[in-house]
Amino acid sequence: MSVSDRIRVKNVRLLSDNHYTLKTTTFEWRRANGEWQTQHRESYDRGNGATLLPYNLGQRTVVLVRQFRYPAYVNGYDDLLIEAAAGLLDNASPEVRIRAEAEEETGYRLREVRKVFEAFMSPGSVTEKLHFFVAEYEPQMRVSSGGGLADEGEEIEVLELPISEALAMIGDGRIVDGKTIMLLQYAALHIFR
Repeated sequence: MSVSDRIRVKNVRLLSDNHYTLKTTTFEWRRANGEWQTQHRESYDRGNGATLLPYNLGQRTVVLVRQFRYPAYVNGYDDLLIEAAAGLLDNASPEVRIRAEAEEETGYRLREVRKVFEAFMSPGSVTEKLHFFVAEYEPQMRVSSGGGLADEGEEIEVLELPISEALAMIGDGRIVDGKTIMLLQYAALHIFR
């Protein structure tokens, strides 16, 4: 039995399409005991995205970005967020989009990007699936200062950090972004062994 055999969608109502799409759905879910249960859920659809961690194995460094994130602020985080470069796919392939996003945010034009995994980051309410990439960088690959696109409200600071410091920043709370933690831990396990 597949999941589609266990769900009957009864009603979908649009709550907002101001920036992305927020819907409320009523559905019946067939429990493991065979009983059908009515449930209600809201889902936020902002599209899928991609994220990337540039690394330099010889220098043992990574490139991250720092920027303001209103949802983190309103939830009590009173600092700029340190993150891996990321963005929505906007109808492009994950690899094409992450190359462009990395250059916009970090200023690095990367040669080879390698997809390492995909993950749903908040599957209880957000439909977004992230595609995770890593890419080696060299200083000569920097073609601009980065910083993002001002007309999209971006004001991004580029950080080049030793991998040891970036990992320590997870432990002391300076890095609290989930996608970034996942990529740094991937790098610790598979790149900077």
